[in-house]
Amino acid sequence: MTTVQITLPDQLAQEAAQAGLLAPPRVERWLREQLKAERVGELFAAIERMNATPTPSAMSPDEIAQEMTAMRAERRAKAAR
Repeated sequence: MTTVQITLPDQLAQEAAQAGLLAPPRVERWLREQLKAERVGELFAAIERMNATPTPSAMSPDEIAQEMTAMRAERRAKAAR
């Protein structure tokens, strides 16, 4: 378990303590909620970036075969070194 020390204005600390907001279970729950919200926000940001990226044109089966052949040749060349 880790102990965390925070600095707050006296009035805010007193009000938060009286409301029970500084109790470890409340702080833990709040931090977990914030972390979840951050992850969700990051996910939506990634989705927006993906949607903003132009979709590449579809490759024909011949183009795919050529790419695979080139990739295999590159791997063989690296393995031979």
